[in-house]
Order: sequence, then structure tokens, then C-alpha cells
Amino acid sequence: VNIVLPTLSHDFGTSPAVTTWIINGYQLAIVISLLSFSALGEIIGYRKVFLSGIGLFCVTSLICALSDSFWTLTVARIFQGFSASAITSVNTAQLRYIYPKSQIGRGMRINAMVVAISAAAGPSVASGILSIASWHWLFAINVPLGLTALLLGIKHLPRQEERTKRKFDYISAIANAVTFGLLIYTLDGFAHHEKMDFLFIQLIVLAVVGTYYVRRQLTQTTPLLPLDLLRIPIFRLSILTSICSFIAQMTAMVSLPFFLQNTLGHSEVMTGLLLTPWPLATLVTAPLAGYLVERIHPGILGSVGMALFAVGLFSLSSLTAESSDISIILRLMLCGAGFGLFQTPNNSTIISSAPTQRSGGASGMLGMARLLGQTTGTTLVALLFSFVAHDRSTAVCLMVGSGFAVVAAIVS
Repeated sequence: VNIVLPTLSHDFGTSPAVTTWIINGYQLAIVISLLSFSALGEIIGYRKVFLSGIGLFCVTSLICALSDSFWTLTVARIFQGFSASAITSVNTAQLRYIYPKSQIGRGMRINAMVVAISAAAGPSVASGILSIASWHWLFAINVPLGLTALLLGIKHLPRQEERTKRKFDYISAIANAVTFGLLIYTLDGFAHHEKMDFLFIQLIVLAVVGTYYVRRQLTQTTPLLPLDLLRIPIFRLSILTSICSFIAQMTAMVSLPFFLQNTLGHSEVMTGLLLTPWPLATLVTAPLAGYLVERIHPGILGSVGMALFAVGLFSLSSLTAESSDISIILRLMLCGAGFGLFQTPNNSTIISSAPTQRSGGASGMLGMARLLGQTTGTTLVALLFSFVAHDRSTAVCLMVGSGFAVVAAIVS
């Protein structure tokens, strides 16, 4: 969807900052519901939550494909985000029930490879679709793919799972949604220059609800916000570095299409093709990192990966209107290689450091770290696009992203 943002901005007559809500709304829905779905998975079973999410994803993708206005598409994307949240919240937790304990590492490597392949195919598939059809088909293609995944899941996903004997905490779920929802909405408000008195009220409500939410979680044996897991030092550290890495990733993925199309004059198709080397490089290094993590300390691998990522982002910030496609591709490959080298060992550390009965909480926090980072990154881009001169906005976004990657490299 990122590569078509300039087109959507033109078709709907919206500014680039406003158009990012097509991404922000989707990610916001995931952020406010991810931990709730992961807790629900521990109670009723990961399989039910996962398959329900796929079913809803098919329906919302069809609505997105049929949208004829900006707000219809945005609302549909928000509900699509809820469906993606259900899928993401329990995806990693299911690996412990699909693979024997001795092969969890192998499962993480295969999962990382599948994610990388999907990411690599995404821009190319999107470019191919846009070369012969309108942007509506970017969503329509999800329907048959989703139905196929649904049928395969019904047939093959394990039915027997350990379940936590507790009631779903609806009050915590609401407080969680309000806390994270207000956090992202307030950040977006700063990006779009909303009135300061309104933002001040939001901050007060955020502080009150957030304080209540955290205090409530401290009294729970298995809290919705897994504070019990965050007390584990290696888990907490890995979550922090994951957030920083995805902030850095999103500053590039959202800002680069505007530079490639508006400054270099590339088409949507060419933009998608130019971005493809990033996930292709990740496809190579992610499984390689899964192999190396059994021989090299994951912290070392993660630091090296983030260092390469930071260098790649900083080099992208120096692009000019005269930059060649080859120079862009090489820098994107460096970013992708570093990103893949970091993600596999970091994700494996997050899951393996949590008790088996808290797999859902660990999976939810892994997804939350990713989406919180991506949403923050997208909001940062909107903020920078609003304050920085148009010809420098992408470069500044990339330099900020490089800074977050450096932080992740140091902390990892």
C-alpha cells in the first residue's frame, strides 16, 4: 500500500500527511487490540483467534477494493487492521504447538523466511497489478489468497492447545485500547498541527487512563499488558530494540515512495521494483541469521545487523535527484541485509525467554513492538512532512530512522 500513497493522495485530493491515515488507521487498530487478542488466544485457543482473523481479513479486503472515497477506504482499513491484529497476535505463539520444543529455532527460521518471501514479493506483485489495473486490485487480490489461507488453516492448524483458565478482562482491554489509541492519536495530532488546548486535554486523559491501566495490570497474575514478561531483562531489552528497529524501517518505507515518484519521477511500478531489493536481501540474511544464532550470541548478531541497517539508512538520506537506480538499489540491499540479520535472533530471543504458558503474551508483545514501532515511524513521517521543506523531508526522515537504528544497535 505504501507505494500507492502518492496516487491515493492525488485521486482523493488529500495531502500526503492526511493520506498516511490509510496506513495509520490500519496500524492503530492493530496496536489497540493486539494484546487483547493475544490474551483471548490464551483463553479460547490460538487457532480460533487466528482463523477468525483471516475470515474478517477477507471481508474487509473486499470492502477496501470496492471503496470509492478516502474515508470509506480509511474506515475499511481500520477494520482490516483489527483482522490483522487477530492474526498477528497469535501467529508466533502457534509455533510452540506446531513444532517440537527441540525444533522451535527451526520454526522461527522458517517463519522468518516466509515473512521475508512475502515482503519481497509484495512490492513486485503490487507493481505488476498497478501496471495493468487500478489500486483497487491491491486489496481485491487478498480475497482469494485469504480464502486459501483460511481453508489450509482449518485443515492443518493444531486443535489441541494448553489454555489459561481465567476470564477475559474486558476492563483492561478497554483501558488498553484507550491508552494506546490516545497515544497514537495525540502523536498524529501534533503532526497535523491540531490546537494545543485539544492536545493538552488528550494528554491529561492519556495520563489518567494510562496510569489506571498500568496499576490494574500490576494486580493481575497474568496481565493483559505482560508486565510479568517485561520484568525479564532479556525480554525487555529485546522488545525495546524491536520497537526502535521498526520505527527506523517505517521512516524509510513511508517516505521513500514520495522521493522516488515526486523527485526522481518514477512511476508506481518502478517504485515498487526499486523497493524490492530490500526484502530480497532480508530473505537471504534472515534464515542465515537463524542458522548463525546457534553459533554466535544473538546480541552480537543483532548489533551487527542494526549497525548495517543504520549505515544503509544514512546513505539513503544522501540521495539526490541525480542519483542512479543502481546506487539506490545497493543502499536498499544494505538496509534489508542488516534488518534481516537483526530480526531472526531478536524474535527468537523474545519467544524463547518467555514461559510456555505465556506464549500468547510473548507473541502479543512481539507483534505490539512491531506495530507500535511502525505506527510511531509512520506518525514521525507525517510530522516531519508537515514541518520540513518538501525537498528535504525524505532525507530528514531517513536520518531520523538511522538514529533509531543506532540506538537499537547499541542496546541490542
